[in-house]
Amino acid sequence: MKKYVTPILALFLGGFALAGHAQSSSSHKGLLWLASHGLNYEIKAGINIGGTSPLPLPKEIRSLDSYSPGLAITLEGNATKWLDAKQKWGLSVGLRLDKKDMDTKATVKNYGMEILSETGGKIKGLWTGGVKTTVKMSYLTVPVLANYRISNRWKVMAGPYFSYMLNGEFSGNVYEGHLRTPDASGSRVNFEGENKAAYDFSDNLRRFQWGVQVGGEWKAYKHLNVHADLTWGLNDIFQKDFTTVSFAMYPIYLNLGFGYEF
Repeated sequence: MKKYVTPILALFLGGFALAGHAQSSSSHKGLLWLASHGLNYEIKAGINIGGTSPLPLPKEIRSLDSYSPGLAITLEGNATKWLDAKQKWGLSVGLRLDKKDMDTKATVKNYGMEILSETGGKIKGLWTGGVKTTVKMSYLTVPVLANYRISNRWKVMAGPYFSYMLNGEFSGNVYEGHLRTPDASGSRVNFEGENKAAYDFSDNLRRFQWGVQVGGEWKAYKHLNVHADLTWGLNDIFQKDFTTVSFAMYPIYLNLGFGYEF
């Protein structure tokens, strides 16, 4: 992961270095040149709040018992090219280090499951009972967004994004229930009290993700912006040939943060 993070950190450090020298005459001329050519650069930081979920909730999930978002920090650098003299319409391209985390507990019935046995093997079947799930994913994301400036202080953005997963985890355990194997009419294995069984579907996560992003940005000061963006994944987080979980799951997150614009 280090080889991916280093260029992004360099981008941000370079941006802060430019900010630190913005008062010099050469930097001032550079900013004027960017403005005269309809170009803006921005560095952004924020947090993702949301989760990975099937839509709509399938009949196998009877209730969501708890939800806890993880500390999912995002860092981004982007460039915007304004397409008209009044700088109303523009096109931006960014590079974002994207984390998406959550922990949930749910009560399910006949939920596709593959648990790890005490001997190191796997038992596949249908689970009825409690399920605890931890999802932690890190992406390198490229958003390509159309920009519309409503006023001097407000603009809205929308467009697709494309992500490559650097690392990912989808794991947890089952508790207080039973597993029917290999199907609903098969033999029953009970789990009661402190008896739990782990599962791990991390190796079955899809590397490439894509979706749509919509959001808005408010200029708080001359260079400081505050933003809110909704990202909605449009392809399943699992690989096509993974059938243990019988329904597709999509990452849906709200990103809140701030940016420094040049």
